[in-house]
Amino acid sequence: MPNHIVSSFFEIDPAFFKQRGFKGLIADLDNTLVPAETGLATPELVKWLNGLKDEGLRVMIVSNNHRRRVAKVADALDIPYISRARKPARRAFRQALEHLQLKPAETVMLGDQLLTDVFGGNRLGLYTILVRPISPVEKWGTRVNRLAEGWILQQLKRRGRFPKLNG
Repeated sequence: MPNHIVSSFFEIDPAFFKQRGFKGLIADLDNTLVPAETGLATPELVKWLNGLKDEGLRVMIVSNNHRRRVAKVADALDIPYISRARKPARRAFRQALEHLQLKPAETVMLGDQLLTDVFGGNRLGLYTILVRPISPVEKWGTRVNRLAEGWILQQLKRRGRFPKLNG
């Protein structure tokens, strides 16, 4: 279960991280920060990331996608990245923490998938925020995951355990 669920990363004020003592953000790429089909950073994303950096946060992208795809966006945003992460495996999360020189308790994992981003972040004790996918366009494997996620989210709602950012 994620610590919070938001509709978009835009809902998360950069001050949110500092107020809670977080020093870093590990973010998924596709359908979390950029649409899966285009992979283009919007001016709003750039502004939001600059706000994080202005707050002193360290940011890194951890994606299951291939290097060329991730590098195209990460390099344009001037953010370090790990591609082919094999989330929810712990290895890439540990590498990201090492690169950022942070402890799990100081770090937020932001992603659009329960079974990869949230589960992987939770396995290492990161604070996890689930964001709704930016775009309905997804790969076949992700669509399969979405079926399970839909059921899990439905159960969370039914049991009153649907975490809101400001709730």
